[in-house]
Amino acid sequence: MTFRENANISTGRARRGGGGGGGMAVGGGIGALLLALVIMLLGGDPGQVLGGGQQQQNPSSAENVELSECDRGADANEDVDCRMKGGMASLEQYWSEVYPKAPAPTAILFQGSVSTQCGNATSQVGPFYCPVDQQIYLDTSFFEQLKSQLGAQGGNLGELYVLGHEYGHHIQRYTGALNASQQDPRGPESGAVRVELQADCFAGAWVGNAATGENALLEEPTQDEIRSALSAAAAVGDDSIQERMQGQVQPHTWSHGSSEQRMGWFMKGYESGDANQCDVLNANSVDDY
Repeated sequence: MTFRENANISTGRARRGGGGGGGMAVGGGIGALLLALVIMLLGGDPGQVLGGGQQQQNPSSAENVELSECDRGADANEDVDCRMKGGMASLEQYWSEVYPKAPAPTAILFQGSVSTQCGNATSQVGPFYCPVDQQIYLDTSFFEQLKSQLGAQGGNLGELYVLGHEYGHHIQRYTGALNASQQDPRGPESGAVRVELQADCFAGAWVGNAATGENALLEEPTQDEIRSALSAAAAVGDDSIQERMQGQVQPHTWSHGSSEQRMGWFMKGYESGDANQCDVLNANSVDDY
């Protein structure tokens, strides 16, 4: 998805964050990445993999650097960090209309490791949202892993889908829906799966609206770009990850939903352009998209 060349993205709440301390009990390599993905990729319960859930201090202000070089859409089209800043500007633009009283989160772009109020994390856990400090954390090198190791197509909209999903978890914290993930953490119809699928739907609703209006920051997505977002959603489906890890699918352990369900709810949000159509938590089945 392409940003309009002269779009003003300076309002995007994104910063480069400093490295955190130790305390992360996940080893290196793709096996550790996939283990973390099964537990919490794209916003599960970070306390299960981030420093045992202990309270940590935010990175100091000296370690947080504003992306001052990212001002226009042209910057976002050329640089992934600027793209995240532009995405945050567009997401805030959309969600401030849907939920005007919801505070906007900040995206912390880090390399290697980071300290959060949910604990210390390394890049191996993938992108995540910390509900304690209400911030999104991601190492943009994950996008290359998403493509080379998990089979996604890559592309700007695939990256922005990930960001939109994490922002969706912030909205769920505001509405209270995020609690369902901890109350019912496993199974094909579990609260955890429904929370993840709702965040996918929220990301789709944003994409469906991001190019509308005279102040829109983004161009209308092409069909190829939509396919790239769907491939990212499919790559992090529970069934896809389990097939890669263990050669068999076990729905009773699911916490994020299948590849088909993730794509289906994203498209429900995208085609309707209405976040109110994303009430997965009260749907008769997670397949009702």
